[in-house]
Amino acid sequence: MTKADIVTEISRITGLEKAAVLTTVEKFMEVVKDSMAHGNNVYLRGFGSFVVKTRKEKTARNISRNTTIKIPEHKVPTFKPSKVFLEEVKKES
Repeated sequence: MTKADIVTEISRITGLEKAAVLTTVEKFMEVVKDSMAHGNNVYLRGFGSFVVKTRKEKTARNISRNTTIKIPEHKVPTFKPSKVFLEEVKKES
């Protein structure tokens, strides 16, 4: 499902115009991205959590040059679904 599909479905269910729904969906994504960029987690009860995790520094190998490189510690965004979300997906499978 794409963002356009989501907008169409929400518009169909709520009766709101697609333009208004698109603006709302885009602003939601912008708020989540901005919060996470500033190191804040986003918790949506019954849906899941968007969490910023820190990956430790590690050593990796560049196979083509046969050298080792250091990958510095960095932050990555992750999503952890809620129990309700997981149960719903498992039930549908």
